Amino acid sequence: MIHQFKNNGYNIVMDVNSGSIHVVDEIVYHVISLIEPLVNEGIRDADTIRAAVLNLADVRFSREELGEALEEVLELQEAGQLFAPDLYENYVFDFKNRQTVVKALCLHIAHDCNLACRYCFAEEGEYHGRRALMSFEVGKKALDFLVANSGSRVNLEVDFFGGEPLMNWQVVKDLVAYGRSLEEPNNKKFRFTLTTNGVLLDDEVLAFANREMANVVCSIDGRREVHDRMRPFRKGQGSYDLIVPRFQKVAETRNQMNYYVRGTFTHYNLDFSEDVKHLADLGFRQISVEPVVAQPQDDYAIRREDLPRLLEEYDRLAREMIERRKEGKGFNFFHFMIDLEGGPCVAKRLSGCGSGTEYLAVTPWGDFYPCHQFVGQEKFLLGNVEEGITNTAVRDQFKCCNVYAKDKCKKCFAKFYCSGGCAANAYNFSGDINGAYEIGCELQKKRVECAIMLKAAESDMEEEQHD
Repeated sequence: MIHQFKNNGYNIVMDVNSGSIHVVDEIVYHVISLIEPLVNEGIRDADTIRAAVLNLADVRFSREELGEALEEVLELQEAGQLFAPDLYENYVFDFKNRQTVVKALCLHIAHDCNLACRYCFAEEGEYHGRRALMSFEVGKKALDFLVANSGSRVNLEVDFFGGEPLMNWQVVKDLVAYGRSLEEPNNKKFRFTLTTNGVLLDDEVLAFANREMANVVCSIDGRREVHDRMRPFRKGQGSYDLIVPRFQKVAETRNQMNYYVRGTFTHYNLDFSEDVKHLADLGFRQISVEPVVAQPQDDYAIRREDLPRLLEEYDRLAREMIERRKEGKGFNFFHFMIDLEGGPCVAKRLSGCGSGTEYLAVTPWGDFYPCHQFVGQEKFLLGNVEEGITNTAVRDQFKCCNVYAKDKCKKCFAKFYCSGGCAANAYNFSGDINGAYEIGCELQKKRVECAIMLKAAESDMEEEQHD
C-alpha cells in the first residue's frame, strides 16, 4: 500500500507496509503513481512494469527521464521499501488467544473536581455516578493486582487521574510510597503520572511530583479567553490566571522535560494553532492540544464542515514549528511526534493503547473498566480489585480490537501510526469498539502527514547546519 501526498513543498511517498518514507522529486512521485495500480492488479515483474510505464507518455517528462526515475523506483521495490507486501495480517488471527499482561492502571483517585469544564466527559468528575474519593485500601489492592498480573514485565505505569486527583492528595502520596515498597521484592519499577488542572498545585505538591512523578500532565486550553470559556470554576469565573504561573513553574523545575501542557480545542476555537503558539510563547516546550470529542448536539462539538479549516490549521502549525526551530525557539507538539525508525512494537502498531487488556481504569470503589472513557458504562464493567477480571467476554472483545478487525482501518495509510484510534470514541460514535469516529480519523491522518513532513524539514535543517 502506497500513500502519496504533497505538503509544504515536499513530495512525500509512504510505503505503508514497510514503514519506509521517501521524499522524492516530481518525476519519481509521478512514476510511483503510475506503478501503484499495476502492483494492485498483481503485476510485480520489473520488465512488465517498465513496458507499461514507458508507454504512458507525459508531456512534462522525456522518455529518458521516465526511464531513469523508473529504475530508481524499481530498486526501492526490490529492496522492500516500496510496494512491500503486508506481513502483519496473519499476525493477528489469534489475538484472542494471546497471553496478555496488565501493564498500566489509570487510578481514578477522585471522582470529584473543583472546576466545571463544559466538555468534561467525566461530568465534573462524577462519571455517570456519584462523587467519591478512592481510599488507600482500594488503591493498595489495585497496585497489588497490577503487580500480580504483570507477568515478567518490570516497568509498570500508574496514572493518578480524576476528576481532580489533588483533591485526594494524601492518598496519592500514600499510594506512591506503597508502590515503591513493592518494587524491590517483586522486581518491578513504577512510573507514576499525575494529571491535574492546577487549582490545588502548590510548592509541596510540585516538590513531591518532581521527586516521584515520571510525568505531569497540566490541563490548559491555550489563550485566556479560550481556556476560561471552557474551563471555569463552578460559579463561572475563569481559572487561567490562577494556573498559568503554576504550570510555568512545573515546566521550569522539570527542566522542560517529562511534562505536558494538555489542551482541548472545540468548535469555538478552530484557529487552535494560535492556542498552541500562545502556550509556546508562555514558555512551554511540551504541548498537546487535541480536538474535543463531543456529541453533535453539543454546541462546542467539532462538525464535519469544520474539517477543511482544521486540516489547514494543522498545516499552519507545522509551518510555524519549522520557523521557530530555525530561530532556536522550537517546541514539541505531541501529535506531531513520530518515530520513523524504531517506533512501537508490532502488537502496539496493530492494537494501540491496550485498553481492556493491558491498560485498565480503576474507579474509587475498585471497579475495573477498559479505560477512563468507559467508566460508568456498566456493560463494560470488567471486574474489581477484590475478584480481578471476571467479565472475560468483554476483555476478549478488546483483545480482538485491532486495525485488521476494523473495516475502515484496513486500507488506511495511517493505521500503523494511530493503531486503529480510540476504542471509546469508536463505540460512542458507531456503537462498536471496532467502528470508527470518522471526524477523528480525518484529523489523525492529517497529523500523520504533518509529522512526516516535519521529519523531512528537520533533515533539511540538519544538512544545512553541516554545510
